[in-house]
Amino acid sequence: MKFNLKNIIKAFFVMAAVMAQVKCSSSSDPVENPPVDPPVTPPVVVANDVDFWLTKGNQSALLEKQTVKLGFGTTVNAYANIEVNAAQKYQTVDGFGYTLTGGSVDVINQLNATKRTALLQELFGNGENSIGVSYIRISIGASDLNATPFTYNDLATGETDLNLDKFSLEKDKNLIAMLKEILAINPKILILATPWSAPIWMKDVASFKGGKLKTEYYDVYAKYFVKYIQQMKAEGITIDAVTPQNEPLHDGNNPSMYMSATDQANFIKNSLGPAFKTANLNVKIIAYDHNCDNPNYPKAILADADAFPFVDGSAFHLYAGDISALTNVFNSYPTKNVYFTEQWTSSDGKFDGDLKWHLRNVIIGSMRNYSKNALEWNVANNASFGPHTDGGCNMCKGAITITSGDSFERNVAYYIIAHASKFVPMGSTRIESNSGGSLQNVAFITPSGSKVLIVENDGAATETFNIKFNGKWVTTSLEAGSVGTYIWK
Repeated sequence: MKFNLKNIIKAFFVMAAVMAQVKCSSSSDPVENPPVDPPVTPPVVVANDVDFWLTKGNQSALLEKQTVKLGFGTTVNAYANIEVNAAQKYQTVDGFGYTLTGGSVDVINQLNATKRTALLQELFGNGENSIGVSYIRISIGASDLNATPFTYNDLATGETDLNLDKFSLEKDKNLIAMLKEILAINPKILILATPWSAPIWMKDVASFKGGKLKTEYYDVYAKYFVKYIQQMKAEGITIDAVTPQNEPLHDGNNPSMYMSATDQANFIKNSLGPAFKTANLNVKIIAYDHNCDNPNYPKAILADADAFPFVDGSAFHLYAGDISALTNVFNSYPTKNVYFTEQWTSSDGKFDGDLKWHLRNVIIGSMRNYSKNALEWNVANNASFGPHTDGGCNMCKGAITITSGDSFERNVAYYIIAHASKFVPMGSTRIESNSGGSLQNVAFITPSGSKVLIVENDGAATETFNIKFNGKWVTTSLEAGSVGTYIWK
């Protein structure tokens, strides 16, 4: 065979071109079974069924709404359950709050107009930045957290005023003015009024401090209450309830007055109750208003058949005794109400310790023992824990400290009350929730149908747990000493 070199070279280049074309086509032409990418799994979307507000004992979170999403589900876990049962209902709640003392009014009035208005709105309003205080206690005359002691009928030594012609609310004009502002913010707020002392001329000692009400002045003193309620009403201020005497067994305060259970029963059945009835006053009379260590005091009054119809219930503090005293009295007289009306935080107290103790006892404890309200002591004072009377409490720390004309600080009592008042409005009802171990708790259903659970981790370690409702649950956790309020529809 004869080969032509030119033809061989030409054939080579033709073959190279064909091979290049084949290679190019193989990389771009579709193939019969192309590779398939694995399917993309969409992210799991958790609905936020439960709002969660948190305060920690170390103050790194202070009534702070959490961003974590809490969705009800049925995935089984081994955590403890707090089971909430809305079908089991207990007492209806009147509210949560403080005592608005004369000293509180004095220091709040030292704020400039803008800050003052903002503070009152924050305390008593119902907006996103308010805590919704719905119940306040005030003193009839001065408490020991006024600058000086006084009543509404102070006379010169040796004088009497049986018709109360010299009765005057003038010394409380600043308190009255602030109450009007508060009522403009929350017209439904309930007001409990309590005397620390009767006028000196009605007592068996010539002093604001101690002594007893003379029996010959029982009717006059009852008229004093009536006149107070009527004149406050004329100012546009409705008094919902009174107690006959603050801490009737503590006569060492300034002002103060001793009143035994027998004396209080006599005063109620013979004078105060009939005077209210004659004046057609629809004002509750609440007995006792002192410590949980003596439940026999209110029980003695309620055991008096003539006093019983005039008494709405009994009020308690917890400077001695156990909060279960409220259930003791309630079980003995279940048609009568119980109330928790005072507990102070001390100037030398620690935020974390006070937060735990007061949530466990004042908020959760009082509510689980049938109380219709829960009140901390003083709304506000200055940085020196004043004003107070000579001999009055010099260590009582307010919920608010007024530090200057344009600033104030929120103290532990602010958060103690806020964890309930902001979320549990007047007219809410306590419902069943199991409580045990470190997770102290209480649950409510609000008038709008929301469920609210307040939980305090009383232990020394973080607790993870389930909130179980209607067969489903959310899983959450609280650090030791922390408080959480959980809200869902």
